[in-house]
Amino acid sequence: MKIRIFNARILTMAENQDIFLGELQVEDGKIIYVGEEKKTDGFWDREIDAKQNLLLPGFKNAHTHSAMTFLRSYADDLPLQEWLYNQVFPMEAKLTPDDVYWCAMLANLEYLTSGITANFDMYMKNESNAKASVDMGFRTVLCGSINNFGGTVEGIEQEYLHFNAYNPLISYQLGFHAEYTTKRETLEAMAALGQKYKAPMYTHNSETADEVAGCVERYGKTPTVFLDAIGMFEYGGGGFHCVHMTQEDLDICKEKGLWVVTNPSSNVKLASGIAPIQKMLSMGIGLAIGTDGPASNNCLDMFREMFLVTALQKVSLKDASAVDALDVLRMACVGGARAMGLSDCDTLEEGKNADVIMIDLQQPNMQPLNNIAKNIVYSGSKQNVKMTMVDGKILYEDGVFHVGVAPEEIYAKANESINRMKNV
Repeated sequence: MKIRIFNARILTMAENQDIFLGELQVEDGKIIYVGEEKKTDGFWDREIDAKQNLLLPGFKNAHTHSAMTFLRSYADDLPLQEWLYNQVFPMEAKLTPDDVYWCAMLANLEYLTSGITANFDMYMKNESNAKASVDMGFRTVLCGSINNFGGTVEGIEQEYLHFNAYNPLISYQLGFHAEYTTKRETLEAMAALGQKYKAPMYTHNSETADEVAGCVERYGKTPTVFLDAIGMFEYGGGGFHCVHMTQEDLDICKEKGLWVVTNPSSNVKLASGIAPIQKMLSMGIGLAIGTDGPASNNCLDMFREMFLVTALQKVSLKDASAVDALDVLRMACVGGARAMGLSDCDTLEEGKNADVIMIDLQQPNMQPLNNIAKNIVYSGSKQNVKMTMVDGKILYEDGVFHVGVAPEEIYAKANESINRMKNV
């Protein structure tokens, strides 16, 4: 598929490059040209006049549990531990591979409407999850989620090898659910696995004060310090949430090159707290943004997350200058890609994967065009996503999905899943 998008404002997100007027050309899933207007001879499958709307790299949802769409608005207004152990885990035990397939598809539809071109998905029944993404043409990075309730280290190793050779749209990173849900023997084996493959490691980390206190009681160390002490982060990795972090924790993140994936909507909805993003920024710690799952958010919307990343810092620090919107936009596009191991999807440059979104600037909330990038973070919304392209294929355009299956079928299947589980 050869596509030429011209008359476009373009924000490549490459270092020190401002928005310019030009065009972007795509062939076989790759960006073959981005720059000033330069129509080349030859055949194009499509030529799109962007009408001076904005092209930029797709947002990356760097932490989520996609198939949890089946629990959206099912168990709300509860503390994290009660929500997790009394509501979520019992229902998840009833999930079938078919449930995961259709519920992941539902999440992928929502990602597309929010300009998200890839997700970092920590869940179960990964074969179904991967198939859902491939069937739709969506990009997914799977993350290991072993814990005391399921999975083996041997199984994680098999998944690592299997899914990293599965399909160009699918990759896999080593991970486990959390320190507090995983016994020490398993954690040490996971650390050894990471060292065997010289691979980064990812986990939920320091989401609540109780989680941190429990780890200190068990091991005399915070989760970050303990996991680092057993060799978990010798090849990098990252933590999801990282709300309750000590200075020693942050120093380890900086030293080991760990990515912090912040999930502000989930953290405020579950009353977990506010991550110290401004401090992390000042230390040069890598930052990305995730929605978390649709049972704890409940909305898979990168615009809401971006606004909350900056707004929560401003109000908690009583400093309106905290966390500039441009830094937030970089977290959503570039930081997310690099945290997920998608270095070919971080910016709009020749040779990179064509994971591109178009933002409709011809909407009241985008006018006037005083600062387009800040408009996206402070006043942008899903209504501004005009097009979402993954791997050179347009999957969502002007409110219409092009994913090979009717949205109505996906909605019906997801509702069938939750209705069955309620009655089991």
